[in-house]
Amino acid sequence: MGDLDGVVAIVTGAARGQGEAEARLFAAQGARVVLTDVLAEEGERVAADIGPSCRFVRQDVSSEDGWSEVVEETLGAFGRIDVLVNNAAISRPLKLVDTDPEVYDLVYRVNQLSVFLGMRAVVEPMKQQGGGSIINISSVAGLQGTNSLFAYTATKWAIRGMSKSAALELARYKIRVNTIFPGVIDTAINDGNPPGMNEVLVRTTPMRRMGEPGEIAEAALFLASARSSFVTGADFAIDGGMSI
Repeated sequence: MGDLDGVVAIVTGAARGQGEAEARLFAAQGARVVLTDVLAEEGERVAADIGPSCRFVRQDVSSEDGWSEVVEETLGAFGRIDVLVNNAAISRPLKLVDTDPEVYDLVYRVNQLSVFLGMRAVVEPMKQQGGGSIINISSVAGLQGTNSLFAYTATKWAIRGMSKSAALELARYKIRVNTIFPGVIDTAINDGNPPGMNEVLVRTTPMRRMGEPGEIAEAALFLASARSSFVTGADFAIDGGMSI
């Protein structure tokens, strides 16, 4: 028996990195998983590797129509939605004065608007079945100021506020909303950082290393499962001590 037997989960940005680790762990724990991403080839490959308990849907998380399609596909395939992990994100490592409005809008749409759209899209299905768990992936950048990550930091701070407001509003429906704040995790999102930036980030992490995607997935598993049945509106920093 797995921690997620009978559970149906949607995980965004799951073609690689943290999302992939979450999708694989959820499936291993008994869940049926719909993984989404704009990276169709990679997403299809991950879903096929996980097996028949997993479906891939190509999704632009910043599109309201895209969310309607994902919810429809999930309900059609598995009949319910128990868990949503809003994991998809992008980073543009730029200072305030170097961030054009177009870049800011792109980061906002992928990182912040998508979380709003995703939460809103699953509320009704979760209400109808008597509850659910929404897990929003922020960042250690959502707990403190950062240098040269202006738009990313702004959106990750916003996720914390949206999660707490949603947790208050949805508690009466037994829908829990919690936030994970990863530190520096060894995924492709760091590949676009300026030279030397990753080394600096590791040096400023008290545990002196990057985290692994599986370490974030374990926290998501806890929040997705009945083990966290009395947890909502909580902040989980998985950051090697960076936010202390």
